[in-house]
Amino acid sequence: MGKDVIIALDFDSREAALAFLDRFAGEPEKPFVKIGMELYYAEGPAIVREIKARGHKIFLDLKLHDIPNTVKKAMAVLSRLDVDMVNLHAAGTRAMMEAALEGAARPDGCRPLVIAVTQLTSTSQERMEADLLIEQPLDQVVLHYARCAAQTGLAGVVCSPLEAGKVHQACGADFVTVTPGVRFADGDAGDQVRVTTPARAKELGSDYIVVGRPITQAADPVAAYRRCVSEFV
Repeated sequence: MGKDVIIALDFDSREAALAFLDRFAGEPEKPFVKIGMELYYAEGPAIVREIKARGHKIFLDLKLHDIPNTVKKAMAVLSRLDVDMVNLHAAGTRAMMEAALEGAARPDGCRPLVIAVTQLTSTSQERMEADLLIEQPLDQVVLHYARCAAQTGLAGVVCSPLEAGKVHQACGADFVTVTPGVRFADGDAGDQVRVTTPARAKELGSDYIVVGRPITQAADPVAAYRRCVSEFV
């Protein structure tokens, strides 16, 4: 499994997102990027097609969570955008995950990597117990969700870097771990709770790290991206 840094394009307009990507025009390879709710809801599928046409790999991060039939139909639409990775909430149950895989299949038999969100990196043990009424240890909940995703046939999960190694132990080396909650050692954790550095994420077994503000809000985003790649890849 190759490692890669995914830049979270947390922008509210096409203009801002493309202006940011223009700064990487001189890079030998186009960075892998994540399009999340903010940008997708602002610009719709057209922004996905435009960024894909520029040569970027795309992780479409919309975290689907609905009844199985609705998720199946939505995933079919998203898969046709030729994205490389797409996600849903593991809490939607195995039936929903199975439906998502069916929907993601393209006419040629291929599909994007379909991964499941376990617990958000903004979630703490206390919040999980008080707000979700889940009283099991957080890392055990993550591992249970990961096993369900693996048994369903999903490619991997979104989890904290702190849980990546345990997920690989439980689900296999080829089961993909995509990990947000990554900050530089000298940076601000922001609203994330379970965080670590790119170098530590590599040690813990993350396959992909998703990095937003430490790159997008840096004085020199290209230098920040290069730093991430040097520490992680």
